[in-house]
Amino acid sequence: MTWNDHKAIYLQIVDRVVEDILRGTLKTGDRALSVRDLAAEVQVNPNTVVRSYGLLEQEGILYNQRGLGFFIAENASAKARDFKKKEFIESTLPDVFKTIKLLGISMEELNLLYQQFENLKP
Repeated sequence: MTWNDHKAIYLQIVDRVVEDILRGTLKTGDRALSVRDLAAEVQVNPNTVVRSYGLLEQEGILYNQRGLGFFIAENASAKARDFKKKEFIESTLPDVFKTIKLLGISMEELNLLYQQFENLKP
């Protein structure tokens, strides 16, 4: 995993799990990697993964079965989408809007660029 110096590592781990859920790699009822396995895979302290999983559990995306580990919760996909959307709207979108305004990009141009992006998707 490549780390972003501008975001806490535990939040980047949260992003990875959320993105795996949104892609369908992880589905309701699936067992998440154990704390130790994920910590070893991404080469972080297990406490960092515990913090990540704790946030995901708080958001209702994961649940813990004592002695068995963490599992993907029911409706995790919708909850993950809501979590990611809120983060995007609060953290990323203001900078995007600021850049759009500074560069004088019109809504028509932005719409055209988005349509071109959509046409490139497989």
